[in-house]
Amino acid sequence: MAKILARVAPGLVVLVGPPASGKTSFVRALIARRQIDRDAVVSSDEIRAELVGTPPTEAADARIFEERDRRIGARLAAGQTTIAESTNVTPQARTRLITIARRFDAPVTMLRFTPDLGVLLQQHAERDRTDITAADVRAYAAVMVRHAGADRLRSEGADAVHDVPGRPQGVTPAQAAACFSFAPFFGTA
Repeated sequence: MAKILARVAPGLVVLVGPPASGKTSFVRALIARRQIDRDAVVSSDEIRAELVGTPPTEAADARIFEERDRRIGARLAAGQTTIAESTNVTPQARTRLITIARRFDAPVTMLRFTPDLGVLLQQHAERDRTDITAADVRAYAAVMVRHAGADRLRSEGADAVHDVPGRPQGVTPAQAAACFSFAPFFGTA
């Protein structure tokens, strides 16, 4: 049995990591283990598939992220813990999410999927994604290294920051999920 490393406060949980870093596999493991409800996850990739299909277009991005923000706001307004599943490696992306959370007095927890470039490229090669290239993975990883350190995330307004273990540590998504516990509601809901 895995030891709980972190109790994630109810509120907004922001996943921060480049493509192929294990965010989706981690979320699927949380759902499979019944630690979170499927509805708690707001995924930009799923919204993109719903609204515009694949491959994505740049023109659709604004619409996709507006819909993501709407869904996050609706859940937070109801006092429900919400997981924002997108890369969130840039300060601008995180500021947008923190602003939404603050509107509802929701604590913000950032879960970091640290970029080990060799592992990222290997995991990318194992995925069936044609909309993201190896060059994209490298670029997102470089942005994360420059702009998403734990201290930086705290200075931006994160109430808590936790690193999610993964393949570089010899940890499967299910084992990583077992290291966290989540509360579904916050505030007066």
